[in-house]
Amino acid sequence: MADIATLSAKFQISIPKGVRESRNWKAGQRFAFIPKSAGLLLVPVPERDQLAGIAKGASAEGYRDRKDRF
Repeated sequence: MADIATLSAKFQISIPKGVRESRNWKAGQRFAFIPKSAGLLLVPVPERDQLAGIAKGASAEGYRDRKDRF
């Protein structure tokens, strides 16, 4: 069975300990809520330094430009 949490009167949800530990989530970390059909996706927002190097090896060649639009 999945871990279950309850929405409090202050609209807060405590993430179960097993989930926090398996994902290595820490207090103060920021999250984005992305609507998905009947539910939502909870995704940690990366820090700026975590984004360094994610486009390594990317090339700007072959991409469309505004010049080829009508």
